[in-house]
Amino acid sequence: MDEVTQQMEVRRQKLQRLQESGVSLYPNDFKPTHLTSEIIAGCGALAADQLKAEPIRCSLAGRIMTLRSFGKAAFFHLQDRKGRLQVYVRQDVLGEEAYRVFKDLDLGDIVGVWGHLFRTRTNELTLEGEGLRLLCKCLRPLPEKWHGLADVEARYRQRYVDLMVNREVRDVFEKRSRIVRIIRRFFEERDFLEVETPMMQPIPGGAAARPFITHHNTLSMDLYLRVAPELFLKRLLVGGLERVFELNRNFRNEGISVRHNPEFTMLEFYQAFATYEDLMGLTEELFVTVATEILGTLEVPWGDHTINLQSPWRRLSLVEAIERYGDASKNELSSFEGLRAFAQRKNLGVDLGQPYGALLVEVFEEIVEPQLIQPTFIVGYPLEVSPLARKNDANPRMVDRFELYIGGRELANAFSELNDPMDQQERFLQQAEARKAGDELASPMDEDFVRALEYGMPPAAGEGIGIDRMVMLFTSCSSIRDVILFPLLRPER
Repeated sequence: MDEVTQQMEVRRQKLQRLQESGVSLYPNDFKPTHLTSEIIAGCGALAADQLKAEPIRCSLAGRIMTLRSFGKAAFFHLQDRKGRLQVYVRQDVLGEEAYRVFKDLDLGDIVGVWGHLFRTRTNELTLEGEGLRLLCKCLRPLPEKWHGLADVEARYRQRYVDLMVNREVRDVFEKRSRIVRIIRRFFEERDFLEVETPMMQPIPGGAAARPFITHHNTLSMDLYLRVAPELFLKRLLVGGLERVFELNRNFRNEGISVRHNPEFTMLEFYQAFATYEDLMGLTEELFVTVATEILGTLEVPWGDHTINLQSPWRRLSLVEAIERYGDASKNELSSFEGLRAFAQRKNLGVDLGQPYGALLVEVFEEIVEPQLIQPTFIVGYPLEVSPLARKNDANPRMVDRFELYIGGRELANAFSELNDPMDQQERFLQQAEARKAGDELASPMDEDFVRALEYGMPPAAGEGIGIDRMVMLFTSCSSIRDVILFPLLRPER
């Protein structure tokens, strides 16, 4: 029998002993009057003589996280959702029966305790317990070492324990919740309407990604978990909802890495009578607002770097970025043959058989992306990798599009929207041919979306921002799994 199993057996024996003595094992009638944070905020500055002269009474509920027993007295730290407070209990105050119950408690047990505040000899604010109840027995021992690399997967898989024992992990997810609230308020203040669009779609579209497939029994049809809400949000522009946003999940049947989880949260927003350049300014405003409210500064620590979010942010074209960071000449990058030769010279692990535009983007991602630490808008994207974006008026081989890079990774993708139904239909047909030729990521034909455009969609711009990556930036987390409560993992052995 291993150590954990032995400890579990001891805890079960204690549970049985408590039950036999008449203790209610899982009561649901205890109501705490305070949170630990309220007590610390309200009484943390009071001296010992003040607490003695005017006793402050309260009751708390939470987990026992530390425990030091001295025979007929003990100290323990009780942790609730807002923090920890030390508790002191004595047999002569609790009474023999209640103290006998206390002696059968363990780390991790959830208890309710009530009494008055005082300060110990070391001046620590402490609750002296006058009464105590077991609210829930913890039957598994808490981990002693939960921070080491060997426990990383266990922390993700057993997030409930991770949150229990690691305060900094709870801080990340509390901060994530605040970031989402700030984003909602930001767009509502600018007259955007929050909407919800289908998660299950008959045609997967809006992004170059493999979908997950499910089946509807009653309709006897396959459906796809959405890879992006884009095409439905643009239908709403047609319907007259000129400013819309959605915060919700996307699902992409792709690999898992420190930057990718198959299920992730995306913000997408669309604004009529705006261009992709307008959205650059809006994006800067959004990130500055979040940084100011979450961090209180525009300087964000990121590994060995400090990211400065002060606007305006740098703007580079794809070609300019490869020239600058890849030591390439404009002449090399201007033709397919030159680009292939450059990729071979650099020994890049890219697919040399793909079209020029796709190859240009892949070369950029391999050479440039990791070096874009400071906020940078990359523009000048080729038409063939942007089937839903508006052509650039000056150069129809390019589209009006940007991607935002911060900390060496993409955080946002935006473009002026294509609203010409005939152009859109032609691009869908080209994508359909690419799918027949074996390109699984090419967009399928969506005839209803073309029909919607035929009713007339106002000129507009739209953008998608990865919320998980945004949270990573503002919490200095290097892995996407650190900002998703329950990331997808391989089956447990």
